Amino acid sequence: MSPDHGARRSRVVLVEPALTQLEKLTGSETHRLDRAIVAISVNPEIGTPVPDTLLRDYVDDVDAVRVIYYVTALRTITIVAYVEA
Repeated sequence: MSPDHGARRSRVVLVEPALTQLEKLTGSETHRLDRAIVAISVNPEIGTPVPDTLLRDYVDDVDAVRVIYYVTALRTITIVAYVEA
């Protein structure tokens, strides 16, 4: 019998302007953002849909981060378009 594995995580890719924004973050901000990106990779539907787009907007008030992203059709890749911490 095979072990029970959790949900498969999607691969996360950051694109401009997310990469530019990431360069401006401190170590602490990057750490908080990492936790949000892991949460999104495990559950891509965690964010709120942006009306009339394929984008989703995830805001974590506890860690004070925001990630705007979209997920590919097969849900294997999450494309991060914007980050804020």
